[in-house]
Amino acid sequence: MRIALVNPISRRSQGYHTVGSTIPQLGLQVLGNLVPPEHSVDLIDEIFGFEATERMIREGGYDLVGLTAYTSGSTRAYEIAAGCRERGMRTISGGAQASAVPEEAGKHFDSVAIGECDEIWPEILADAAAGRLKDRYHGKLSDLEGTGLGRGRQTLQPVVGRYDVSAIQTSRGCPVGCEYCSVTTFNGAPIRRRPIADIVDEWNHMLRPFSFVVDDNFFGVGEKHAIWAKELLRALIKFGKKRLWFSQTTINMGEDEEGLRLAYQAGCRGMLIGFETFNRASLKDYSKGINRKNLDRYGELVRGFHRAGIAVFGGFIIGADQDTPETVAETALHAVKMGIDIVQITNLTPLPGTKMFDRFAEADRLLCRNYPEDWERFTFTETVYRPANMTARELDEAIYELRHAAARQNWVWKRAIRTFLRTRSLTTSLFV
Repeated sequence: MRIALVNPISRRSQGYHTVGSTIPQLGLQVLGNLVPPEHSVDLIDEIFGFEATERMIREGGYDLVGLTAYTSGSTRAYEIAAGCRERGMRTISGGAQASAVPEEAGKHFDSVAIGECDEIWPEILADAAAGRLKDRYHGKLSDLEGTGLGRGRQTLQPVVGRYDVSAIQTSRGCPVGCEYCSVTTFNGAPIRRRPIADIVDEWNHMLRPFSFVVDDNFFGVGEKHAIWAKELLRALIKFGKKRLWFSQTTINMGEDEEGLRLAYQAGCRGMLIGFETFNRASLKDYSKGINRKNLDRYGELVRGFHRAGIAVFGGFIIGADQDTPETVAETALHAVKMGIDIVQITNLTPLPGTKMFDRFAEADRLLCRNYPEDWERFTFTETVYRPANMTARELDEAIYELRHAAARQNWVWKRAIRTFLRTRSLTTSLFV
């Protein structure tokens, strides 16, 4: 069979899905790695533009087209699927969005895969090759340790464009369970690990010198998690190729001096941490217990990262019921004073499949309800619900003004210089 794996994106605006480096759609590389050699596979990623999709679908003559998408890209995914089906090509959708709204997705695709697809992908391919693709496939949380699943085909690059960083995943799942996040729903609460030897081998085959370790919670939240993470870091130091990287973790890593030292030695130069807010009541609403526990120690824990030479990429969400338009600037100023190196402020976005989406829908607070068209507005850069203490427009304008100011070149250089003074690491300041 000829197979196309497609990552569609929203055409509405630049948002979380397009800003920054061209980061691989690792989920598609993982599926590509599981395609048997008798089949061919092309990767089409619309972060490089939409033209290639139209041309490849029109000329490709694929036997199976698989699409995954963020919520904001699902509208575009349905459009691509319609074009494929008009040309007699079978289509299947998977990922968090399709799993959250399988009935809707089923109206646009020949088949929908619900849940993680690693273990059911061979069955899907066999059924497609035999012409008996089922309407639904149900995956389960994959046994990453016992099967060696989760490895991406690093050489599988888009037909148009090349990613400028590599991506790898060492674990799946997150026990924090934030109300607005779909990770725990889709990937489960327990953190599942890949074999360290397999991670190191894939690490040594990545194409780019700078990488994104896409784990939702690299260090975890307890001693058992920390012990494993440090074991991995020691293996990367001893056996892995020298490369720089960044990942995502929780704030508690800032108190583990050994873990931070090992992370820097292994090449880590930045960690994205979801601080979300400085408001204790908002953290409670978000079900962000680990942050509430450490709220009074934020500054101390940030300094722990800096002492190790690692920059802190602070993620903040504005739009909680306690927030006002002034909260945007107040949050940014507080973050800068605390020493956070990169401040990312996004609009609170209730994604389908999350507790927050259900709560807002029940309270009739969702502004965007014309699905599937309105999914394209769920970009984390537009308010899609009714905030409690301001209008959606007021929130949008306040965040836009901050983003515009933060993108000025002189401010970018100031941040980099401050990072160098805090971390004494030139490569870390260059990352910032």
